[in-house]
Amino acid sequence: MTVMPTPRPQAPSDGDYLRLDQQICFSLNAASRAFGGVYRVILKDFGLTYPQYLVMLVLWEHGELPVKKVGEHLRLDSGTLSPLLKRLEAAGLVRRERSVLDERSVHVHLTDEGTALRERALQVPRRIAAATGFELGEIVDLQSRLDRLTAALDDAALEQAPDPGPGRH
Repeated sequence: MTVMPTPRPQAPSDGDYLRLDQQICFSLNAASRAFGGVYRVILKDFGLTYPQYLVMLVLWEHGELPVKKVGEHLRLDSGTLSPLLKRLEAAGLVRRERSVLDERSVHVHLTDEGTALRERALQVPRRIAAATGFELGEIVDLQSRLDRLTAALDDAALEQAPDPGPGRH
């Protein structure tokens, strides 16, 4: 049996750089949308959307948090996060309360129902992992690479951001 060598990837020619299939951002976006489709099916049983699931993950991991901290964990601004929290509160999974120490700060707490949902949700990561068709080591490696990519892109965005000027940092 003759084993054919794996072809080495070649750099695209200048004309190919603007092809859609050469854009890493498109590949990541397509993968993200595909994940969204799988999550939509799985999370339907829980009455959650994917963004709501992410909020629940943060609260299951960290417990009560100020809304601002939830947003930092999820890389979401308050304008995006507030409607998510409102829907989770209406579903009886979380409770929002103003801080007694600082009335500008709102804290998010899990309700008993929200806490109980965690046990049922343990199956979600297993089902997602199975849907990828990857071995556990491949998933860990991919996640590590994506974390490195995110950090590099965050650094690049900071470097390329315009200087806010004196006294405006």
